[in-house]
Amino acid sequence: MATRVFAGEELQRLREFPEISCEELFRYFTLTPTDLAFVAPQGRGAGVRLGLSVILCSLPWLGFVPDKVATAPPVAVARLAEQLNVDVAELRSYGRRAQTRSEHLRLVTQYLGWRPAGELALKELDEFLLARALEHDSPTLLFRLACEYLISARVVRPGPVALVERVAHARAQAQRETFDRLAHEFTPERCTQLDALLAVDPVIGMTRLRWLATGPAEASATAVKAEVAKLEFLRGLGADEVDLSVLPAERRRFLAAMGRRLTGQGLERRDPQRRYPILLTVLAQSATDVLDEVVQLFDQAVSARLGKAERRMRDDLAARGKTGEDRQGLLDDLLAIVCDPVIGDEEIGALIRGERIGWERLRAAVAQAVPRLPRDHGHLAALDNSYGYLRQFTPQVLSAVGFAGGTAATELLAAVDVLRELNATGARKVPGDAPTGFVPTKWRGYLDIAAKSGNTSAYRHYWELCVLLGLRDGLRSGDVHVPGSRRYADPAAYLLTADQWQLQRDEFCRLVGKPADPARALAATVDELHDAVGELEEVLAGGEGPVRLDDAGELVISPLTAEDVPAEAIAMKAELTQMLPFAPIVSLLIELDTRTGYLDCFTHAGGKHARSPELKRNLIAVLLAYATNLGLTRMAESCGISYDLLAWTSEWYVREETLRAANLTIIDHHQRLPLTSIFGAGTLSSSDGQRFPTRGKSVTARALSRYFANEGLSTYTHVTDQHATYGTKVIVATKREAHYVLDEILGNATDLPISEHATDTHGVTLVNFGLFDLLGLQLSPRIRDLGKITLYRAGSRAQVETDFPHAGPLLTRKVNLDLIADHWDDLLRLAGSLKFGHATASLLVGKLSASGRQNALAAALKEYGAMRRTIYAAKYLSDPDYRRRISRQLNKGESLHALRRDLLYAHEGAVRARQLEAQTEQAWCLTLATNAVIAWTTEYYGLAAEQLRRSGRRIDDDVLAHISPAHSENINFFGAIEVDIDAELAQLDPTGYRPLRVRDTLF
Repeated sequence: MATRVFAGEELQRLREFPEISCEELFRYFTLTPTDLAFVAPQGRGAGVRLGLSVILCSLPWLGFVPDKVATAPPVAVARLAEQLNVDVAELRSYGRRAQTRSEHLRLVTQYLGWRPAGELALKELDEFLLARALEHDSPTLLFRLACEYLISARVVRPGPVALVERVAHARAQAQRETFDRLAHEFTPERCTQLDALLAVDPVIGMTRLRWLATGPAEASATAVKAEVAKLEFLRGLGADEVDLSVLPAERRRFLAAMGRRLTGQGLERRDPQRRYPILLTVLAQSATDVLDEVVQLFDQAVSARLGKAERRMRDDLAARGKTGEDRQGLLDDLLAIVCDPVIGDEEIGALIRGERIGWERLRAAVAQAVPRLPRDHGHLAALDNSYGYLRQFTPQVLSAVGFAGGTAATELLAAVDVLRELNATGARKVPGDAPTGFVPTKWRGYLDIAAKSGNTSAYRHYWELCVLLGLRDGLRSGDVHVPGSRRYADPAAYLLTADQWQLQRDEFCRLVGKPADPARALAATVDELHDAVGELEEVLAGGEGPVRLDDAGELVISPLTAEDVPAEAIAMKAELTQMLPFAPIVSLLIELDTRTGYLDCFTHAGGKHARSPELKRNLIAVLLAYATNLGLTRMAESCGISYDLLAWTSEWYVREETLRAANLTIIDHHQRLPLTSIFGAGTLSSSDGQRFPTRGKSVTARALSRYFANEGLSTYTHVTDQHATYGTKVIVATKREAHYVLDEILGNATDLPISEHATDTHGVTLVNFGLFDLLGLQLSPRIRDLGKITLYRAGSRAQVETDFPHAGPLLTRKVNLDLIADHWDDLLRLAGSLKFGHATASLLVGKLSASGRQNALAAALKEYGAMRRTIYAAKYLSDPDYRRRISRQLNKGESLHALRRDLLYAHEGAVRARQLEAQTEQAWCLTLATNAVIAWTTEYYGLAAEQLRRSGRRIDDDVLAHISPAHSENINFFGAIEVDIDAELAQLDPTGYRPLRVRDTLF
């Protein structure tokens, strides 16, 4: 059993002393006076004292004592020998009799208060392991947790084989416990339904399990109806009523992952105690996922038609403008006659009908007359052309999905109920008492005109379109929510409850440095605003410079001049680049694994640990297949590894969570490199979107003529000032990037203390400005047309202009401090919910940004955000060094965009994955390869710089700070890919690195 988890050499390592870190050396191998008295009583020999002290220090460190005490780390033995004032060589004579070591271990356990692994201790361990096995199924993780538990319980660890057997017992017991907790769900009827999921259904030509797992490829009427059919099928099985709360969340996640990856045949081969919990979990999760998919596709399909209508409206307006040129010319001529004071009133008519204008021109103008446009310029009328298309799927969506909301959505929800009834009965006429209060003013005219003319068909069309658009907008803002949904749930569910917030308020305020008292908080913010405006006042008072006022009192902001990179830095980069070795990308990944072990982060999704000797080779091939966009088929042809093996490795090992862990390992390694701290302190980061074309249909792909010939998507990446990419997210190219700015910052798992974040204009909203400050962070964007944004003041206009004669007139609006104060605690609770991981930032930011003024919390947050934006703008405009610093950071992100494009070279850089999950995994593979290139280049730049310094060259850190590792001149991405780990490692020198090249040579 143990050898299935650990190979023989691994088991042997678990019995021996590991390497020791500097921290562990000082923490565990420092003897107190009491310890010295224990190990060195009168008459005890030097070797015995040294051996006993090794046992004394090793037990708290490892939780056990290896049999061969003399093989303890030499630095640890030397430290103990120095404290005991004995010779290190004395340890060689210790432990020749096994009884001596056993007796000494017994004395140490008594002295330290430890106990052997007896029956009671092992029973407690089994209970602990069962609880953890219900959360995690990985045997290696459970083994590590067991070791940590035994140390905390002061129990001497048994042998690794015995411990692995207890882990295996706990995993088997967890499987039985899982089945027992769900046993009430496994009625004969339910088991029959679950087994039927694995049989091929002749109607759809596949198993229902595979059918449920196959997501839509586009937001079309057909796709919406297909997802509605899935939803009705799941509800027919009662999937929406299954309660899995009896299982830990991690257990549910594990079972769902297994269900998604196992084939129908693989599940059929599993015994019922394992098969049924997996299928039930997949069924319950699918009920939520498909419901979210239906609502999302409804939103996307309606929005697509609305966008198409807008483009049609613009074309119509352009055509209307061209045909109206003659009438405009006539109007100009008429006004010239009518407004001429020299022409008498009695002469005007003759001039218009006669020599100046003429009847022919007047009659032509009357013939060209067109009806006046409604307030929306015909947008809703253009959408009416898509009414038949929308009717293909909207009745099914309204029938299958239930909606709820607050008081702001009362009339809209009543209208949805009326529309649902009309669809069910087939009635065509909208009842006279149907709600219309939810209809925006710009569209109300359509209903009024249709009602006055008695055109019930037109009224039905326009009223129904208003209902659908209102429902879409309500779902986006959170005014309308969907019971049972995860993505469209009640916004209140995303926040900490009042009781939870009561317990965590003080801790949150301490973490972010914000007072709970709104009066204190706003007083400090007002002072900060006045200080910032005062700095801007000094700049504007000078009257010259890049930021100044023109003669009309308008703000003038001259663009920053290009940053001058010192010639010395350019020459230094060229010299260092010549010294770097050439390496194929596969060699780089192999070499980096020897120093970081990042490939060990790729664990089996099913919890299996047995790793074949070829696993690392296969993983590298899969990572490169996705990072370079070759794909598994072309990679199999390039490297000689079979496609089936690569596909299996990708399915079970390469997923977002393992890619994130491996990426984190590389970033941690990069952070520890000497050169990295010269690039930046790691406190500043930036984010930006990068567009990639797509091939084939995908729900994330959109047409954007500025970037793509056809369709494409965006990857939104977060980059530190040390050139490391710590976050990647695939988003729809037409969505606002600002919604996703906070996601990776709050989820940042690196050790980097990020406190400031830069974006371009796309990452800026008032909501973001407010949330960043409430979270104790600084948002520092580079805003296009900064001089045109609205700036806010805290006091009266007269007072502000008196205090700040130059800057004061720029503050055109007064901030609503009372609104902010009234909702200050709710604003803190909102930020606290994000800080403590209770909600996803992009979800909340999107809803808050879409909320109208009637949402008091959103309005208060936007007011506070406007205040913070004013403070930032004043500081930004006052300090050219600050502006340049932000620009420099954004340029680092752009350089990494270029490197990613170099990497993703195959198939013209077009992403061919169609599902969001596959696209996300490919984006993370690209990020991992990018960070690997950055870490490798940084490391070798550092080695080359040190070699120059040893030769007597003076190299200043200020010069090295201008050298970016985001380049690929020394790395080959192309050609045949041969993944031969042993051959690559043989090319490294004894220090573990490739030899630097001699300058002015090719090798």
